[in-house]
Amino acid sequence: MATIEKRVNGEGATSYRVKVRLRGYPTQTATFNRQTDAKKWIQDTESAIREGRHFKTSEAKKHTVKKLIERYVKEILPQKKSASAQESQLNYWMDSIGSFLLSDITPALIVEQRSQLALEKNDHKKVKKTNATINRYCAALSHVFSIAVKEWGWMQENPLLKIKKLKEPRGRVRCLSDEERLRLMQACQESSSPFLYILVVLGISTGARKMEIRSLEWKDVDLNRGMIILHDTKNGERRSLPLVGIAKDLMKAHYKNRNKNTELVFPAKNLQTPIDIRTPFETALQKAEIEDFKWHDLRHSCASYLAMNGATLAEIAGVLGHKTLSMVKRYSHISDAHTAGVVERMNSKIFGGGQ
Repeated sequence: MATIEKRVNGEGATSYRVKVRLRGYPTQTATFNRQTDAKKWIQDTESAIREGRHFKTSEAKKHTVKKLIERYVKEILPQKKSASAQESQLNYWMDSIGSFLLSDITPALIVEQRSQLALEKNDHKKVKKTNATINRYCAALSHVFSIAVKEWGWMQENPLLKIKKLKEPRGRVRCLSDEERLRLMQACQESSSPFLYILVVLGISTGARKMEIRSLEWKDVDLNRGMIILHDTKNGERRSLPLVGIAKDLMKAHYKNRNKNTELVFPAKNLQTPIDIRTPFETALQKAEIEDFKWHDLRHSCASYLAMNGATLAEIAGVLGHKTLSMVKRYSHISDAHTAGVVERMNSKIFGGGQ
């Protein structure tokens, strides 16, 4: 139900005060100088309320981007593994567009601020941010808007969904050669860090991420079945890692000599946190004369060894914990070489030796 109240002020000017009342919804009011405008507003408002559009727009006009991010940081971000990095990314958006109402956020505005971000330099490296890094900034903001749309009803749509990602270069693949692997294993065995050697062996043999291995607890390790269970993975799914060969032997020996005052498999000296092996690993790389290599490259090495030994891309994805094959296509050239060898051996057996 809608009403229009005609008003005349002391100077003789006429205005029209409008009220729209619909059961189950708060009363909406507005004032116009012309009755035709008042009637049109009634029609538009009643239609918007019935279709569920009006209050989404109203909420977007009540809240700024800053208020949205602050709520997100308080309620949602602590649940995420990448909380520290994403909080820094969200601080950029809060500084650049925080004063804007949610109703005023457009794809064009975000693209403009993304361009400004591309001109900034990293504080520690003094170089411009890569496209991959900028895409992570946008992904962090996109999730904030998605929560605002789907859970809080503060926005009608996520403007980031209308923006194309910046093109990123192909994923880096750096693997250990046989000679490098032998030198690294030797350097790790000679390291003063008590866990470096076994951690590197686990990294190569299982393809697990560094944090997945460092944060292991003994309840996650089944030495009888030869299995490690990862409960807290990057993609949020539980994953099993086969524990075989030298890795299993090392873990058995490590279990016998474990510190019973902690559940951590690889504890720091305080027994409360996982050990930090960044410096020992870098020292081992220097001693082994291995350049341009990071801990994550142990994971690439594992995938490459799997491909060279006949594993399919689907099997490699299963070991590494990827939900899709897109991330393991970087190893397709190795799998292709194996496939060619299989076909060659089949043809040789059927048709005899060839050229």
